Amino acid sequence: MLTVNEIFYSIQGESTRAGRRCVFVRLTACDLRCSWCDTPYAFHEGRKMTIDEVVAAVDRYGCDLVEITGGEPLLQEDVYELMDRLLAGDGTVMLETGGHRPIARVPRAVVKIVDIKCPGSGEADKNDWTNLDRLAPHDEVKFVIADRADYEFAREAIARHQLASRTAAILFSPVHGVLAPKALSEWILEDRVPVRLQLQLHKFIWPPDTRGV
Repeated sequence: MLTVNEIFYSIQGESTRAGRRCVFVRLTACDLRCSWCDTPYAFHEGRKMTIDEVVAAVDRYGCDLVEITGGEPLLQEDVYELMDRLLAGDGTVMLETGGHRPIARVPRAVVKIVDIKCPGSGEADKNDWTNLDRLAPHDEVKFVIADRADYEFAREAIARHQLASRTAAILFSPVHGVLAPKALSEWILEDRVPVRLQLQLHKFIWPPDTRGV
């Protein structure tokens, strides 16, 4: 049994799959309180669903890309069975996780988007750096960046952990409405950082506070 905040069909707004059709399964609950969080409604709101019900809801959209997100999806024990069930289909299964929960039990075939928290989030002390040793070549690492200090933190982490050679992509995402994409772009260009600038595409298609997109 899972507590599900929402299941919706939209355009993938993040990761290297940005722009593709995607079904999102947003699970309820998070044990972090990032300063820039844009889904606080997922902390508590949700309804109980069986894994069969979730899989059936996903299948109705006929889409070959599914992302499990939150909240923090790894807080719910049955998420592992859900990932196995979704992998039994023909599509790609993604998992977005906060980077503070162990990813060792996540099936290797799942594309993991591991969000390393920068100081501006207020939760940087929660990062589980051992997760970086568990990355598969198709996984991605994300840094949400609020200011120059966050940028420097992320740049140093990339070098220290040799992330460029250990993951499919490193994503630098400016906090929407806080850090101008132009500023972050100029820093990346100046320092030749081996990353991909990530803008939250859905926040440019729909109003930034729109739910279910």
